[in-house]
Amino acid sequence: MARESYIIGVCGGSGSGKTTFMNSLRQQLADQKVCYISLDDYYYPRDKQHTDAQGVRNFDLPSSINVTELISDLSRIRQGEIVIKEKYTFNNTKEAPSQLQYEPAPVIIIEGLFIYHYEELRHYFDLKLFIDAKTATKLNRRIKRDKTERNYPLDDVMYRYENHVLPAFEQYIKPYKSEADFVINNEDKFDEALKVVISYIRNELMDQRS
Repeated sequence: MARESYIIGVCGGSGSGKTTFMNSLRQQLADQKVCYISLDDYYYPRDKQHTDAQGVRNFDLPSSINVTELISDLSRIRQGEIVIKEKYTFNNTKEAPSQLQYEPAPVIIIEGLFIYHYEELRHYFDLKLFIDAKTATKLNRRIKRDKTERNYPLDDVMYRYENHVLPAFEQYIKPYKSEADFVINNEDKFDEALKVVISYIRNELMDQRS
């Protein structure tokens, strides 16, 4: 049976540049119909998140994500359905949630922290990308993002990074780096890596159509 869509994963630690890389893919593949899905929009509500010993909710666990819903939506998209869902705002009271619309497409790109950790999701990927960056770089990006986009105070950002983010990276994300088809160094080789990945994707799509 012919494959419905070519599915690409974009994984990496928090602050590694997954979203930036995915947006670059979006620009470079503007001539292609592509469905973009972020794992961030499948977080369970705040009251269902695990609370650590200090009473701080830990969003950096695979169990924080409703992967069952994601797989269900992915299946519906591959079968030709349009999926509508609400964007997750990370409890930022300054941001009003918007509606997301996922449409069937020859290419589906899924971006997120734990996408390779879920065995039931992992086998869907035709191409696995891993975005890598130094710890200091990721921390600086995380501080900037969480303060501006998610309205988190600095003390909260630092506590979560040391106690939630780093342990999660070592246990649930880093082990899958060796299984990736491409590891992108998002320090100083970003543009070169993007060109290689885009060329590879286009060749794969041409092969599928022939």
